[in-house]
Amino acid sequence: MKAIHIETFGCRLNLAESDAIQRAADEAGAGPLSIINACAVTSEALRQARQSARRLKRERPLAKVVIAGCGAEIDARSFAAMAEVDAIVGNAEKRDGTLLARIATGEAARIAIGGRPTLGAPAVADARTRAFVEIQNGCDHRCTFCIIPYARGPSRSLDPNKIVAEVQRLVSTGVAEIVLTGVDITAYGLDAPDAPRLGALVHRILRETPDLKRLRLSSIDSVEVDAELDRVIAEDERLMPHFHLSLQSGDDMILKRMKRRHSREDSVRFCDAVRRRRPEAAFSADVIVGFPTESEDMFQGSLRLIEDCGLSRAHVFPFSPRPGTPAARMPQIPGDVARERAARLREASDAAWSRRLETKLGRTLKVLMERGGTGRSEDLTPVRVEGVAPGVMADVLVEASDRRELKGRALASL
Repeated sequence: MKAIHIETFGCRLNLAESDAIQRAADEAGAGPLSIINACAVTSEALRQARQSARRLKRERPLAKVVIAGCGAEIDARSFAAMAEVDAIVGNAEKRDGTLLARIATGEAARIAIGGRPTLGAPAVADARTRAFVEIQNGCDHRCTFCIIPYARGPSRSLDPNKIVAEVQRLVSTGVAEIVLTGVDITAYGLDAPDAPRLGALVHRILRETPDLKRLRLSSIDSVEVDAELDRVIAEDERLMPHFHLSLQSGDDMILKRMKRRHSREDSVRFCDAVRRRRPEAAFSADVIVGFPTESEDMFQGSLRLIEDCGLSRAHVFPFSPRPGTPAARMPQIPGDVARERAARLREASDAAWSRRLETKLGRTLKVLMERGGTGRSEDLTPVRVEGVAPGVMADVLVEASDRRELKGRALASL
């Protein structure tokens, strides 16, 4: 039996942190453990974590089952009531290899939560194709629907020198693409008077790592984009033209009730401005439907975001009240109404995605290959290509689309 098995739910930061958990456990000689790095954004994410715990206990009966991360921080009580769960560890504790080793031998307390998460060496997912580098953690905003600041604490930025050094180390091992990730990466530097903002950090990484082929940003908050990041987006083609936006709603009143910091017009203006400078840019976005008090007209504003912002894809979340948040105390929308609106928005998103794929037919794209015969173009579109090894950058002639991904033929490797 594999000593450490990790299942990850939620954001890209969790993916990076799962890799750090794996390394810490391996270095400490921990095992056997089944670790669920759980998300707490929605009640569905917590349900999936509980389901995984039951399944892993059946599949790996000799391994201790560990619930880790935001899900552990927010819902420790319900996990503690599960006979299948052997230990519950928070965000500060989940990278502690010594603790994981003690859990595996039954020597640790069942619950270890409450420490302040620290930023040590960046958490990365080591792979020749792509690596996730954590630059920031936590959040200072208090959106009325969001539980994550309670799980991860205030915004904290990692030392830029460590970030640059880690990027350079990864590139020296052959990694072609770096993704900068965190909870609120456009807040990078705001917690430290002498720290650069995100734009200066991105510019420095690109300037000091000339062999880096591709740099990506994870989710960004467009109203926090600083002037230097604007310039880098416009001027450096190694910053990939895909931007995932935290939009949440297309109605100004709902945005105010969410306590967001942007208006609908801010979102449309940002996408228009980027597209003028990078015509090939693609945008995806998180959108919540069925937020308390949302009317049909308000929902239509979110539906129109796909066209007005030119979104290629929307990640749709029916509102899920999180106990302890202000939105949980607001007048709720019936669940069947929220689900029906989510279905309509997903249908519109699928149609937009299909249209974008159609625009790629007959074009030659630069594709960075991953495992399984699929790679990603510069705007993050998946392209299936036969006969090209993972980690190779290839010129690919796009020949077909199946409405989910493109299919093409490699012309040359770069």
